[in-house]
Amino acid sequence: MQCKKLVGLVLMVAISISGFSQNSGNPIFPGWYADPEARIFNHQYWVYPTYSAKYDEQVFLDAFSSPDLLHWTKHARIVDTASIKWAKRAVWAPSIVEKGGKYYLFFGANDIQNNNQTGGIGIAVANKPEGPFKDNLGKPLIPAFYNGAQPIDQFVFKDKDGQYYMTYGGWGHCNIVKLNNDFTGIIPFADGTTYKEITPKGYVEGSFMFLKDNKYYFMWSEGGWTGPDYSVAYAVSDSLTGPFTRIGKILQQDSTVATGAGHHSVLHVPGSKKWYIVYHRRPLGETDGNHRVTCIDEMLFDAKGLILPVKITKEGVKRDVVK
Repeated sequence: MQCKKLVGLVLMVAISISGFSQNSGNPIFPGWYADPEARIFNHQYWVYPTYSAKYDEQVFLDAFSSPDLLHWTKHARIVDTASIKWAKRAVWAPSIVEKGGKYYLFFGANDIQNNNQTGGIGIAVANKPEGPFKDNLGKPLIPAFYNGAQPIDQFVFKDKDGQYYMTYGGWGHCNIVKLNNDFTGIIPFADGTTYKEITPKGYVEGSFMFLKDNKYYFMWSEGGWTGPDYSVAYAVSDSLTGPFTRIGKILQQDSTVATGAGHHSVLHVPGSKKWYIVYHRRPLGETDGNHRVTCIDEMLFDAKGLILPVKITKEGVKRDVVK
């Protein structure tokens, strides 16, 4: 009897230890999802990705939440084209912020190829991070090409003074715009410009920005989104609008793990030194361009504040609870 109790105790301890050392694994949740934006709301991690399918099937967005980066809950169809009347297809790359107790979800739709087509970057709003979201404007916020930038792949950034900006753009061009107080329009910069181009060398799409140690880190994806050369590079500036000095690539494929790693976002856990990169990649041997999965790995900096090349893994990251 004592032996059985001892075996049971050892087994319980082993389970406990394995639980504490458990990793998220990659991908972090099942299904074909790309272009993930990660945020922290109400002591929960949230990921808002593109549903990775044929353009005509991309008519909704799902979201995922987690208390610890290990266990994820799916929130299905937080917004769809039934609630965004002008959006018909290709609903892409959400970016979300909380402001004044409401959640504003920015997205691209319709993959417009010229200024005669309806589509661009829209905004949906909800009272909770899981929605349901409803159209905030009844039309796109940015409905056309400016400075050659296709209106897709938006990222909303809150500067240290509380002002919100949005970077966006495909087709090798990136603009930054200044958002008005209720996100119903854009307002000019001090120099009178409205759509300010900040395209760094090598930029293709998928802009992202964060502030660390009073430096603006501007990131983007380059290469072809269906190919093995898809990757993430970054630049640094003392100013929100640049000029940005390109540093180099920090995320790309590992032929032993996965291919086509790109279109990412960055998570910083408040009050900690932990930084994560959330991105999509293609499983080894997968040839369907839309078969992409969402993954997470740790992002580290050197003593000078430069981002170290990210090691993409199958294991992912360890349990991390938002305090």
